[in-house]
Amino acid sequence: MQKGSTTRDAATGARTATDAAEPRRSTRDRLVHEVVRFGLMFVYLWVAFGLFVLHERIIRGQMGLGFQAQGFALINALVLAKVMLVAEDLRLDRGLRGQPLAYAAAGEAALLAIVFIVFHVLERLAVGLWHGSTPADSVPAIGGGGFAGLISVAAIMFVMLIPYFAFRDLGRALGQEELRKLLFSSRNARGEP
Repeated sequence: MQKGSTTRDAATGARTATDAAEPRRSTRDRLVHEVVRFGLMFVYLWVAFGLFVLHERIIRGQMGLGFQAQGFALINALVLAKVMLVAEDLRLDRGLRGQPLAYAAAGEAALLAIVFIVFHVLERLAVGLWHGSTPADSVPAIGGGGFAGLISVAAIMFVMLIPYFAFRDLGRALGQEELRKLLFSSRNARGEP
């Protein structure tokens, strides 16, 4: 593991420093770390939302309807990446830290899917009220409206977020450098047949 990195105690989920004598990271290092975290979240969400928009564009084109611009994916990815950062910094997932990685990743994905939907509803309510609409008129029709639409969007968000949290949690458990080696170095370089 790298010098000065932090890990999580498997039993308590508390952060433990691997080198207690190392001074705290500088403001510049923390800023770079946060920008990288935000960038990774943004790119992941932008690709996922971009694929949804592309799929919708194809379907709507086949039906002879207009389509939504890719700007939707970009803006939502920017906003929701910031929501993810805030949710992580608030440690909303702290109850999942002692769980096996598979359960923790699934739990974090479910939690963030709910947070995303709640944030989207609150955002639309605020914008609608700002423009003078009633709260009933401002509530978005998620997934085409109704309970089935809401559940389908929640399920899609849940499944979409599992790989992100699985890789993030694996990186925390193994160390980022070890995960990078496993994913991106050849098997020969790792000594595997």
